[in-house]
Order: sequence, then C-alpha cells, then structure tokens
Amino acid sequence: MPRLHVPTALRWSDLDAYGHVNNVAVARILEEARIVVFWVDPDAGDSAADTAVLDALHGSETQSVLARQEIEYLQPIPYLRRPLDVQLWFAHIGGASMELFYEIHSPVGSEEDVLFVRASTTLVLVDASTGRPIRVSEEARAAWSGYMDEPIAFRRRF
Repeated sequence: MPRLHVPTALRWSDLDAYGHVNNVAVARILEEARIVVFWVDPDAGDSAADTAVLDALHGSETQSVLARQEIEYLQPIPYLRRPLDVQLWFAHIGGASMELFYEIHSPVGSEEDVLFVRASTTLVLVDASTGRPIRVSEEARAAWSGYMDEPIAFRRRF
C-alpha cells in the first residue's frame, strides 16, 4: 500500500491524567503530519515530503480547511520517546477537496507494530482572500495521486 510515513514526536504535555496521550493531542499529531505532507518547508531540504506542494508562506493564496474529521481510538498511546509512525494516504481527490486517511503506529523498529489510531479527514482547498473553494492544481494532483488507496472501514459499534 502506498503510504506516506511521517515520524511525529510526542511531548510530555500530550499525556493526560491517565498516563496516555490525550484525544486533543491525537488531533494535533494528525495536524502535524498533515502539515508535513501538504505544506512546503524551505528548511526541510532533502527530507521534505514529495507531496508538500502548497506554499501559503511564500505568496500562495491557497488555504486548506478541515471540513470533517473522524478518529477511532484502538489502543491508548503511552508516552514513547521515539517518534510515532503516522501513516497517511488519499482515498479520493476531487475538484476542490480530498479525503485523507491516517494510521498512528508504534515507532518504526519497535519490537511490535501496534496500531493505536485510525482517522480520516476531508480537506477543502480555498482561496485565502475569498474563502471560496478552488480546484486542486494539476501539480498537487500529480504529487498526491501516487499515494491513493482504499478508505478505512471504521468500526461502527455504538
């Protein structure tokens, strides 16, 4: 499966009173991985993701707006000193929106690969000045289409 792997470090402050990573911190971890995947970082050099094609800091008027997010917590995430392996892929790239999926795994090289979280995000690209949706550019579509796969089938037990 073609996935982007984004190592994402935990902070001590991510822990809650129960000693595991808080749900708000999980949303931040997903956000941090999304930033690496989408936004150009001129300081990243050769380590920049080949999918980082949006550049709001250097003249681009494109913003990404979170339209929907679903997070499924499979196991509590303990504090780990090594970065978590946040895996991302696309299931759909539409005219102005995309559906992005994530899995948060134990750090690469851990004795056991533990899947902690599965999530999805629907993002819409908008014009920064008007707030209106804009089409996904051909450059972005080309960069992101190499990481297409099936969506997650979330458990629906309520």
